Amino acid sequence: MATYVIGDIHGCLDQLQDLLNKIHYNQQQDTLWFTGDLVNGGPKSLETLRFIKDLPTSTICVLGNHDLTLLGVAAGKIIHPQDRKFGLESILTASDRDALLEWLRWRPLAHYDATFNALLVHAGVIPQWDIVEIQQHSHEMEAVLRSDLADHFFANMFGNTPDEWDPKLSGSDRYRFIHNCFTRIRFCDPQGKIELDSKGDINSAPPGFYPWYTIANRKTADINIIFGHWAALLGNANVANIYAIDTGCVWGHELTALRLDDWQKFSVPGLEI
Repeated sequence: MATYVIGDIHGCLDQLQDLLNKIHYNQQQDTLWFTGDLVNGGPKSLETLRFIKDLPTSTICVLGNHDLTLLGVAAGKIIHPQDRKFGLESILTASDRDALLEWLRWRPLAHYDATFNALLVHAGVIPQWDIVEIQQHSHEMEAVLRSDLADHFFANMFGNTPDEWDPKLSGSDRYRFIHNCFTRIRFCDPQGKIELDSKGDINSAPPGFYPWYTIANRKTADINIIFGHWAALLGNANVANIYAIDTGCVWGHELTALRLDDWQKFSVPGLEI
């Protein structure tokens, strides 16, 4: 019995199956977690979503920014951004579209497991949030996505402001910040101000900003955090208890799994491009 976390797939189903073969995944015994961004970019977004939806109910998948974009497009609140278009059409026109989207809508934004003292998020968290606050904000957003507020959220989802957390934030500003934190963050300053324009490696941060997981006195410093999203890191966070496992599968690099039982990584070649 083992628990594996798999990095961003982006519709690369063949590579996912190669990786599952490599780790000898047994769905009667093993558990899979996914960092999100299941769809968009690779050739088999629809097939990937179907495959993961049909895995055992013990499977954990947090939502990524591309998954949320799919839900917003399906709701008619987001026009296809050109750089996020590939692979969504097959899902939106599928006969099982509604079932797939409903399943996706019920995924969390963060998952904590006390057995491994492990937090799974797509992108990251600000240093001011502890594990209780992280879980509260995840549950808050999950309630929005499953309610009549979802359309309003999707219509106002994109944007880089507000860029600082305030518990008094409300409405679209509050939801946008929480969403940006869980699914888009790479850099922030020591006070938790987030910077969302820089998308390169750790050296691409503007002055005064740092990778979110390197901030001193981060309230999650004693927790193992596993995240995807940041393909430019190629799996190298170089910080204790921090595991970056988006290794750029859709960009021709690798698809990676992390076994939580011993923190060992396994990888297979990514999409041929």
